Amino acid sequence: MKRLLFCCAVLFFLVPPSFALELRFSAIPDQDMDRLEQRFNQVASYLSKALRMKVAYIPVKSYAASVSAFKNNQIQLAWFGGLSGVQARLAVQGSQAIAQGAEDQKFITYFIAHHSTGLRATKNFPTAIAGKTFTFGSKGSTSGRLMPEFYIRKYFHQTPRKVFQRVGFSGDHSKTIALVQAGVYQVGAVNYQVYEKERREGRLDSKKLILLWKTPFYPDYNWTIRGDVEQVYGPGFIQRVQKALIEMKDPKLLQSFPRSAFIQADNSLYAPILETGKAIGILR
Repeated sequence: MKRLLFCCAVLFFLVPPSFALELRFSAIPDQDMDRLEQRFNQVASYLSKALRMKVAYIPVKSYAASVSAFKNNQIQLAWFGGLSGVQARLAVQGSQAIAQGAEDQKFITYFIAHHSTGLRATKNFPTAIAGKTFTFGSKGSTSGRLMPEFYIRKYFHQTPRKVFQRVGFSGDHSKTIALVQAGVYQVGAVNYQVYEKERREGRLDSKKLILLWKTPFYPDYNWTIRGDVEQVYGPGFIQRVQKALIEMKDPKLLQSFPRSAFIQADNSLYAPILETGKAIGILR
């Protein structure tokens, strides 16, 4: 028994510290949960090899749950939207946005409508949506709630509930598309990446869906890491994770986001999200 304990102790000290630790990460559930789990388990495998340590993907059921898990240290790294990233960094002192997709520098929200509305595509904000039924995505979504609400308030000078006959929150972008396509809601706001991906995969019915309007560009998705990780994983760990994300070159991994590449990011890039969130009362 003593020999066994001695051998275990020797093995413990021989194994590099990084292998004795686990990094946990998650992502906002902006699409179908099964597809998310499949793609992020692959990302976990990549990061495990790149960082030479165990990395696990922890699924969450809502945007709020992803922020809460980050705040409570159930996860140390997350793929957030612009708004949820700001919320997470406000909740955990010293947390940093370390990478974003190349496309996230210039993100867009699509306003979509059911064909029965008689609405048509326009380059100007579609004021004819007033009085219709409208669905956002998640309450914590940048592209599915924050930015569309910003423009709704800007052009109507009223809250969405005063502009529309009925307002809903679908929970994710795929559901927003499905609800508008089915006519459950007449109009909705959706992440353009999800819309275009579902169009390419043949999930959209062009006879039922109308792409009404595209917002101006704004910053969005980002990888954010907790500010206290180097106390646990050692000096330079944030830079190591950032490097691993930026060096993710496998087209299959990148397409699952979908992004063409990850590039360096920092908190200052998301100042417009912070300012907009405060302006419409979502952030304090």
